Amino acid sequence: MSAILEGFRGFARYFGSVMGADAYRKYLEHHTASGHEGAPMSEREFWRDHTDRQDSNPQGRCC
Repeated sequence: MSAILEGFRGFARYFGSVMGADAYRKYLEHHTASGHEGAPMSEREFWRDHTDRQDSNPQGRCC
């Protein structure tokens, strides 16, 4: 049973990654690794900036 649960969790992580759900976590990791002096954006600020960038610079996407 635990193997099935682990398989489902792995699929959920993969699917979340494909959909971009982990973008904020990746941003925080990049912010820390790059040695930025200022505080990182809040999650709300990040998603607002992300959406604004997509709207001002549309690229091939499904929606």
